[in-house]
Amino acid sequence: MLAVTSERVLLLEEAEQLVSMILQSDIAEHYQQCLYSVKNNTETQRKVRDFVEMKDRYEEVQRFGKYHPDYKEVMGQIRIVKRELDMDEVIAEFKKAENDLQGLLDEVSVIIGRSVSESVKVPTGSPFFESSCSGGCGSGGSCGCSA
Repeated sequence: MLAVTSERVLLLEEAEQLVSMILQSDIAEHYQQCLYSVKNNTETQRKVRDFVEMKDRYEEVQRFGKYHPDYKEVMGQIRIVKRELDMDEVIAEFKKAENDLQGLLDEVSVIIGRSVSESVKVPTGSPFFESSCSGGCGSGGSCGCSA
């Protein structure tokens, strides 16, 4: 029993070192800088607030569908506000940094999973890593495994 406990402690220490390496990477540092920019840019925050408010109105309108009196107005406005948010340079840079960090985490997950076994299912959500069963076996065996 002692060997299992010390082995687990060693694995957890190694995992913490891996986490530290990821956090110190250029990709993670860039993500943190972009997140800071999103949170501290007043114009970007105004756009986020506008979008959240419009999203609340959109959800209310969706309950009644096209029969809601504000349906056309809200449907048009939500597209405008969403586009304004998506076109914000700070948001665009944040989304790119977020995708880069997710890509790094996906790669690490695949490396760890495949080092254990080629048949280990590693959920990445990325089509570049589809050779492992990224959808999970709840996908009905479409990955080629026997679900």
